[in-house]
Amino acid sequence: MHRRLAVLALAALASLALVLAGQPPASAAPSSGFNDWNCRPSAKHPEPVLLLHGLGGNGPGNFLTLGPYLVGQGYCVYAETYGMPLPPIPVGGLVSVDASARENAARIDKILASTGASKVDIIGHSEGGYLSLAIPKFLPGYAAKIKNVVALAPPTHGTTFAGLVTLGQQLGIMPQVNQVLAGAGCVACTQLTTGAPEIAKLTSGPIAQPGVAYTVIASKTDELVTPTDTAFVDEPGVRNMYVQDVCPSDTVGHIGLAYDDTVSRTIANTLDPDAHQPVPCGNGLPF
Repeated sequence: MHRRLAVLALAALASLALVLAGQPPASAAPSSGFNDWNCRPSAKHPEPVLLLHGLGGNGPGNFLTLGPYLVGQGYCVYAETYGMPLPPIPVGGLVSVDASARENAARIDKILASTGASKVDIIGHSEGGYLSLAIPKFLPGYAAKIKNVVALAPPTHGTTFAGLVTLGQQLGIMPQVNQVLAGAGCVACTQLTTGAPEIAKLTSGPIAQPGVAYTVIASKTDELVTPTDTAFVDEPGVRNMYVQDVCPSDTVGHIGLAYDDTVSRTIANTLDPDAHQPVPCGNGLPF
């Protein structure tokens, strides 16, 4: 009799253990967070957000404002530094754009595995904007893993870097300039300029991929990615806009786009149209 009771008790304990094992752990409760790998997306914001910084930047610094802002809206947000030739030095985006695209594709997989989400939203600034367009186009299967792309001043059609590339081309010294840049460790510097093979590859055929929603945001007062309309993707279904379309007096510059309240609210409205709020107008950082 005692043996039978013991067996029944053990069976009950085993059943309870199986039930508990099937329940999500406390850490799986919906939450928001910045570079927090324990973050779990809510039903309201099921897509985690991957932020891709610009050339020579780093994730936490580039998105010092936008990252916490989106966390405050209830998102799981990730902004790590990619493309570092010397990992101890937190300056990224310098290696080849192909290598950075693959690195961030792996990060997408890590985010999806960690959060249990089926898709991510990508917000890319400058070179990060280029990558946000390149990853779904060039890497097989990744368009299906991305819901929204928001690109801030991407050098979609290449940039003259405030006219310096144009001058170099006119002087016939661009091969030497590119050799110096690559020798200094900035391969990407040679790949995002007007006429670069990587730019020709991106703009050959459609950029926008089926199933992905695209928004491109630029500033008329951007003095780095020039001309400013080089950022735009003139294809069906892509929303192209200047900050000045909403706030005509905002003279925000290239770097300032990542820190501008107008841009932050526009991004939040893009990711969640149902929670649309008025866009504030100010005057962003002019550089």
